[in-house]
Amino acid sequence: MSDNVVHLHKNTDPAPVTTLTVVPEPAPAKPIPLWIRSGRAVRTAVTHDVTKASARAMARHTLFVAGGAKIAAKRTWDGRTASRYERMFRAAEAAGNHELAAEWEERGQHFREARHRRRMDLLTSPIDAAKGVAVGAGVGIGSLVALGVVMAIATKDVTQVVTPLMATVKFINLLITVVRVVWGPQSLVIGSLLALLALWAVGSKQQAAPAWALPDNVRNGEGEPITPSIVVKALRDLGVPALRTAIKDMGDAGAGMLGPIRIAGCGVEVDVTLPSGVSTIEVQNRRRKFAENLTRHEHEVFITIPQAARTVRLWVADSGALDEPIGPSPLVTDETLKADYAKGRAPWGQDLRGDAAALSVYQRHLLITGLSNQGKTAALRALALWVALDRSVEFWVGDLKGVGDWAMFEGLATRFIQGPTDDHVIQVTKMLEDAVEEMNRRLMAPPGTQFPALIVNVDEAQVAFMCPLKDEEGRFYGGSKATSRYFMAARKLHNQGRAVNVLLWQGTQDPTDQNLPKLVREGAHTRASLALGTESQSRMALGDKAVNGGAAPHLLRPGLDKGTLVIASDGIKVPAGQSSITVRTHYISTEEAHAIADRAKALRDGVTTLTVIEQGEERDQLADIAGVLGDAPRVLTADVLKRLSTLSTDPYGRWTPGDLKRVLEDAGADPYKSDGRMVVGRDRVMRALANRDADGSASADG
Repeated sequence: MSDNVVHLHKNTDPAPVTTLTVVPEPAPAKPIPLWIRSGRAVRTAVTHDVTKASARAMARHTLFVAGGAKIAAKRTWDGRTASRYERMFRAAEAAGNHELAAEWEERGQHFREARHRRRMDLLTSPIDAAKGVAVGAGVGIGSLVALGVVMAIATKDVTQVVTPLMATVKFINLLITVVRVVWGPQSLVIGSLLALLALWAVGSKQQAAPAWALPDNVRNGEGEPITPSIVVKALRDLGVPALRTAIKDMGDAGAGMLGPIRIAGCGVEVDVTLPSGVSTIEVQNRRRKFAENLTRHEHEVFITIPQAARTVRLWVADSGALDEPIGPSPLVTDETLKADYAKGRAPWGQDLRGDAAALSVYQRHLLITGLSNQGKTAALRALALWVALDRSVEFWVGDLKGVGDWAMFEGLATRFIQGPTDDHVIQVTKMLEDAVEEMNRRLMAPPGTQFPALIVNVDEAQVAFMCPLKDEEGRFYGGSKATSRYFMAARKLHNQGRAVNVLLWQGTQDPTDQNLPKLVREGAHTRASLALGTESQSRMALGDKAVNGGAAPHLLRPGLDKGTLVIASDGIKVPAGQSSITVRTHYISTEEAHAIADRAKALRDGVTTLTVIEQGEERDQLADIAGVLGDAPRVLTADVLKRLSTLSTDPYGRWTPGDLKRVLEDAGADPYKSDGRMVVGRDRVMRALANRDADGSASADG
């Protein structure tokens, strides 16, 4: 009979029909076999953290005994042989210290002579010992026999002569029996336990066990101090056969390769003289492995090449120290701080030693590059804010990002172009070409003439180099050809600008040959780089010499090392023998930048900033001329034309002095000569503008 359940449903139709629905019961779940449950339980128990920790602890303490035995054996061997002196001799010889090598060789010879005398003494020592025992035994037996004779005389019994002697023999036999019965097995066990405990203590103190068996806090090595033995072990395990063989021959004396370990800021510094047959590049190329051997992250170890031959300089940070922020900029904390373009240095940040890193910008073109969002604009802006505190310095700013990062320079820079479009690139290109004209004008001055600094600052310069537009003559604004306008203007400024204090500062990202041509990047006197993607980009940013000397912005961590710059420049103090320095720059927020810019504006008599106006607008030409004159009583007509072209290339970009003269004559504000040069008088232009407006109002009222 079926076990299915039968349900009856009564139909409500006029003709009742009874339907049967068969619903099968669910089959009972099959029980899990015992062997499967047991296997799962065993697997859980075996893989549990407590089990792993217990197994590792058992292995660790067992291996401590084996490691301690190895250490004790090595110490015993060193004490009985001249191997220690041989190692010291080879280490001194490898380091080139021949005087110390001769001293260790002499010590080893003295040790061998003393050992020879001890061995010769062993040949006669058994005879001397036997003579001593015989004499001692004779004296002892004689004393006992004499005592027996006295007892025999006293008792008149001849047998008493040997009684003391026999009593002594029986007592010694009793002691031997007691020790054999009571202490025989126990002494063997206790002695073995004490020996094992001693070996364990030696191994535990030296952590003589594999890394996998050590506790997590020891195995991770976070914060482990850098000692000579740790550095030597890290070098030995780099995977350089010649280096490993040399250190093995030197043994523990491999520390002879090391100079003194010095405290250097938030880390330590040490020079390592490599043995013959090992090149510095072999160590540099294994930076990550070397850092891990030192229980550090890759970004916490820097390997540079000092002046000494066959030497590498290691700087090892304290664990986690480079992730801590540095303090605020002196520009923020000291509101009385002033700048001196010619003699001063900009407080840019701190080097890895923790010392203040200050940069001289005097007559130095500047290039800062790096990946996007790594702090390039902030680093470039910090320098500009410091220089702005010198009222003699004039700024022209082109911000091709156009998101307001340089907005505080409006009213501080005499030219300010902000925006990412091709039209803004045209404006910035014209600004550079005007800077070239100013440079040429200064070059025509008598020798020895001093000029105030003019700094042309272009952020996101790669936008200009990549611009595809052509001018009316078919010349590209971007590119790197001889007809490329931005490229050629930058080259001309690099070639001769510094001599007359006309400087070009550029910030660009992700350098390539297309967005940062070779001739432009090599024209900068100060080259700095944030984190980059590849070594080839590092070479583009800083040059081959800096990278070959250890500069490695491609090893900085994008996003984590924001604001950390690798700098190649003679304008900053670089450690002796090195071609670059790593600096962690102070971060100045946009709000703080506005406050510093306000202080810089207060030092000046007021600056009229010419900004970008979209092309194609209908211009009030007389009002534009009045606007570009600023507060000066008179301005050269050539300078008026430059300012108008910066204000709007359409139509002023094509204006000639004749066009300017025509507009002014029509308005009744004719240009005139002053000191033999044509100028535009501010009073004339303002009077003509006021009269025109008054006439226009009267006409409207009439």
